[in-house]
Amino acid sequence: MFSTLGRFVVGNPWKVIAAWVVAAVAVLAFAPTLADVTSKDQTSLLPDTYESVQAQKLASDAFGQTNDATASIVVKRAGGGELTAADQAKVGDLAGKLTAAKIDRVVGVVTGPQAVSPNKQVQIVSVGLKGLAEDQAVLDAVQKIRDTTNAALTGADLEYGVTGDAALMLDNKDAFDNAFVVVGIATIVLIVGLLLLIYRSPVAAFLPILTVGLVASIAPGLIALVAKASGLQVTQDLQTILTVVLYGVGTDYILFLLFRYRERLRAGEEPKAALANATSRVAEVIVSAAGAIVVAFSALLLAVFGGFKSLGPGLAIAVGVMAIASITLVPAVVSLLGPKVFWPSKSWQTTPKGATFKRLGRFTARRPALVAVASGAVMVALALGTLGMKVDYDAFSQLPKGTESAQAMKDLQSGFPAGALSPTTVYVRSTDGTPLDPAELTQYAGKFAKVDGVGAILPADGKGSLAALNPDKTVAQINVVLNGAPYATASLDLVDGKLKDLAHAEAPAGTTALVGGVTSSYSDIRAANDRDLSVIFPVAGGLIAIILALLLRSLIAPVVLMLAVVLSFFSSIGATVFVFQGAAGHAGVTFSLPIMLYLFVVAIGTDYNILMIARLREEAEQGTDPREAADLAIEHGGPSVASAGLILAGTFSSLMLAGMALLTEMGFSVAAGIVISAFVMSIFLVPSVIALLGRWAWWPRKLKVRQPAAEERELEPVG
Repeated sequence: MFSTLGRFVVGNPWKVIAAWVVAAVAVLAFAPTLADVTSKDQTSLLPDTYESVQAQKLASDAFGQTNDATASIVVKRAGGGELTAADQAKVGDLAGKLTAAKIDRVVGVVTGPQAVSPNKQVQIVSVGLKGLAEDQAVLDAVQKIRDTTNAALTGADLEYGVTGDAALMLDNKDAFDNAFVVVGIATIVLIVGLLLLIYRSPVAAFLPILTVGLVASIAPGLIALVAKASGLQVTQDLQTILTVVLYGVGTDYILFLLFRYRERLRAGEEPKAALANATSRVAEVIVSAAGAIVVAFSALLLAVFGGFKSLGPGLAIAVGVMAIASITLVPAVVSLLGPKVFWPSKSWQTTPKGATFKRLGRFTARRPALVAVASGAVMVALALGTLGMKVDYDAFSQLPKGTESAQAMKDLQSGFPAGALSPTTVYVRSTDGTPLDPAELTQYAGKFAKVDGVGAILPADGKGSLAALNPDKTVAQINVVLNGAPYATASLDLVDGKLKDLAHAEAPAGTTALVGGVTSSYSDIRAANDRDLSVIFPVAGGLIAIILALLLRSLIAPVVLMLAVVLSFFSSIGATVFVFQGAAGHAGVTFSLPIMLYLFVVAIGTDYNILMIARLREEAEQGTDPREAADLAIEHGGPSVASAGLILAGTFSSLMLAGMALLTEMGFSVAAGIVISAFVMSIFLVPSVIALLGRWAWWPRKLKVRQPAAEERELEPVG
């Protein structure tokens, strides 16, 4: 099949290119954009089986509360110190000016003596907004609030900052937009620069930019079509990650083809025949590698957290399109160029003498046990860092430190408990429709104040009651302010532990209690994340192992590969823990890091294993001695694995320029994981272990044994 494909593409390049151009035009003209299906609110991505979601539904039914956004203006004296009466009057005037400004989506502005902190360090102006925090109109309103506040406080000895969910979303949006531009530019510069070093050819360097660019114009539209048809939500970080994945994976696949094409040219084949043969050989590797990635990504459909459920299929679609392009569009373009794809370099005409990978191959063939132990020891040492991993769910810590919402939150904590802006809400519901007893509710609410970690119980209505009742008095709301930040791990532990336990166990007779609010939502996200990891990893691992077994027609080799991949996953996490928790002093790594490493190290890192193991199998099928097969696989496959790994690691490292903790950690961890997968696992660990296993690696297949000819070279001593 792949031989037929190779001959057709090489023989009909213009037809293939025309088909891709038509497809790109059609998608751009008729498909929706990713922005049309993007959700920026992670708490909306939970199913209704979780308590925080049930609490939000009860609040909507009983009190008419929605997920409408809020904004809080935090005002303090420029030089620090207590706010004077004149300062407080100036803040009151600000509230009046915001009301008079009639900003679209602003439904109320409130401040006053009750909004001044007990130590008089800060005063809050609460602004109600109509609409979700992710709505563009709400984000525009936040910017207008900032502009109006700046004008109103100009000349006063006061400083301000606008924070809250809408402001956080606005700063997040700006940060992600900036990240998309920075990462896009850095990715292209890195790919072009590294390919120029590898091939010393501007044609080969710009080939991925042109071909992947065409795919990048198709993939987002296809993802949006699927999302719209299936109802999947797409997270806001997909666009940035998509750019890196397409250019990283696409460049890898193009490298696989060009290295094999150059090898066939050096063997003396005519350009067309060399390209057809290279395409047929590499196509099997690319399809298998892409299949493993698509399966791994698609396994995220088993997730209960919508952020993971949508991210996986979206990336799977992109990788699938890129794989098809790599075995059709790219060979078609190279067919038109011929050997000029390497212009002006002449290195494609001769095989280099004494190449580094030839020496590495010979060393591995002679000392496979030493290489296996050394490479395995490096990975195990890094994996030990996983034992100290802590997980961070703090959304504010993910923003660049200079953002206004982050600074305002820090200022707020100088006068109020960190949880003041996002109280945890406890809802009490009558089970039989009987009106609730206010006295019982007051006693019940008072119990929360005694919980270690709770800062205060806020009055729930204008009369100072601790529990607000709905019109028919069958549902009550109690606002609990935590001492910690809403997203902090300690706050999540408190809500998910003592606070929920008390709420459920001490609820008045004839009632049930539900705990809602931002902290409760993120504690549920944490639970969903833990559940998803425990389900997705083994399922995806099993499916990838099946693909490898079908490719290799063996049972032993896939097991070796999967064990190596699992070790590389933990090595990547351990390296990240050592750097960010140890050296940088972070409270923990972002909660989505394990799933990201799963996506990019387990799935994409398998590409290098597949390329190397396919070459080992190819040599084994020809009857080559197992140790000599390892030698030849490293000599011929090592350069493409190393080059592809270097480019992919460099591509992901560009995320570290984004200025966001989430993307910085992701960029480092994935780059480290790719380096481990390519340079330690695929080039050293896997070939050395297969060499040690010998022909048992391919069991139950029985491969022929080739009798070496007299003129064939023997392994020469190293050094």
